[in-house]
Amino acid sequence: MIKALAQITLREWKRILTRPEHNLVLLVIPPLLFFFYAFIYNKQQAEDLPVAIWDEDHSPISRQITFLLEQTASIHITEQVGSQTELEQRMQEQKIIGAIHFPKGMERDIKSRHPVSVTIYTNAASLVPGKLIYKDASTVIITAGSGVNLQKFMKTGMPAEKAMALIMPVSLTVYPLYNPTYNYQHYLVPGLITVALQMMIIMVAVLIINQEWKEGTMESLRVTASGSAGLIITGKTIAHLTTSWVNFVLMTGVIFPFFSLSHPGTLPQLFLLFNLLSLACIGIGLMVSVIASDVMLSLDAGLFYTSPAFVFSGFTFPRWGMPWYDQYYASLMPYTPFLDAFFKLYFMELPLRYAMPEITRLLLFIGFTFFIAVFFLQIRLNKSVRYAAV
Repeated sequence: MIKALAQITLREWKRILTRPEHNLVLLVIPPLLFFFYAFIYNKQQAEDLPVAIWDEDHSPISRQITFLLEQTASIHITEQVGSQTELEQRMQEQKIIGAIHFPKGMERDIKSRHPVSVTIYTNAASLVPGKLIYKDASTVIITAGSGVNLQKFMKTGMPAEKAMALIMPVSLTVYPLYNPTYNYQHYLVPGLITVALQMMIIMVAVLIINQEWKEGTMESLRVTASGSAGLIITGKTIAHLTTSWVNFVLMTGVIFPFFSLSHPGTLPQLFLLFNLLSLACIGIGLMVSVIASDVMLSLDAGLFYTSPAFVFSGFTFPRWGMPWYDQYYASLMPYTPFLDAFFKLYFMELPLRYAMPEITRLLLFIGFTFFIAVFFLQIRLNKSVRYAAV
């Protein structure tokens, strides 16, 4: 049995290396795609975003705040506007992505401790840049406004600590975790790479069995395996799983270090998680390949199944915000539990035990799909033997 398993595995490796539809998808396209994704976000962060100033106060305070805004990482003051109409027009022309409005009499109201309304305009169609502008602008404006009153109190002889307590009785500290700088490359590239790998593994796996029937080579494979569907499935799975290790080495040994995306100490957990995802994808592909004898139909099914994985996984939008039927569909894809575990092990650097619920779900995927694949392939093999005898 071991000899037959080795023969089937070696045979499948040869098929992977000699067939363009296999080696292009599994070995040639991945490195190109990985570097392409990484270079897209090579700038990493959204910085020096174009922002306009609408200053109706024309006071030393408004000029000082404008100077401080320019010192932030996300804001770059590019122009002055004179009205909301002009502001909106410049934003529609994509000349600016945000604007700050200082109302008339702002300095006077701040010094007399009257409420002041400074307006921050952001283009919410760009979610992350808009949030960055709001975060930096609100910090500068609140700090600058408090500084004016602080100086006023201190001039009366009040101690700085007491004056600060009067101005800001509650101190708020915002401490973002796991991606504090909103780094696009750090956050998006690992997700894009893994979802692309999932799609490529499944798209090749859906051809593993039905192509053998189509080309008339299944009979020789059946003889090698002594009629055992389990042996055929196991040998082919080993070949495709070990082939996927090439991409894992490329991802963690080349892409992550080159672009400074590595998290020290997470490699063993990632390798385990990657193998589970690969096995789940191979299992899905095998199940489709055994059930759908038509090659084009199986490819269509694989494409339909894998295409929405990135959207439904919760990577870009939380699943709890989706309708219940979308959440249910997301639960039917192995990438969903993989992504949840990936966040815990890679971004949060948690111990493996925290990802056990997701690992269990992946194991269920693997067990179910491989059982179905072996079961139906054995039926087809037995039928082919009976037809040959007749």
